[in-house]
Amino acid sequence: MKTLVTGTLMLVFTAAALVAHPHFRKTVTAKLGNVEAAIAYQTVPSNEVHAQNAKAGTFITPRAPRLTLSGELKAGTVTLPAGEYTIGVIKNSDKDWTMALYPGQLARGTEPDMSKMIKLDSLFSTTHGTAEHMLIDITPGHGKQQGKAVLLLHFGTLYLAGALS
Repeated sequence: MKTLVTGTLMLVFTAAALVAHPHFRKTVTAKLGNVEAAIAYQTVPSNEVHAQNAKAGTFITPRAPRLTLSGELKAGTVTLPAGEYTIGVIKNSDKDWTMALYPGQLARGTEPDMSKMIKLDSLFSTTHGTAEHMLIDITPGHGKQQGKAVLLLHFGTLYLAGALS
């Protein structure tokens, strides 16, 4: 009887694990010269409908991912002081997005002060396949961002890289 109960419980827990939609807390770190850059975020399913329905000029930050810099970075014409930033994107139009950082953390539902927004030199594309869950990373750039470190956000078919160096 004990074996039957144990087996049944194992089956129930396994089925629950397969049905549940996992969200992972992820941390990505990179050393950019003397500066350590760390990204902390939670995976979320790609919901492009939300992005498509956003108004132009809107800052979107799915689950408010964070970038923490241990020192100052020069990102093209932008200087990023050491500290913590909320990672997001600004919708310019349906086919144009800009990677942006907001100093500090934004509480859920808080409207950011757009005058504090730091816009990164960005490369937007919809030709890099589909990410079923949001992916954020720091990678070497390509194309116009060749030779630079970029902050990458891939969400559904939306692929956006913002220069960090």
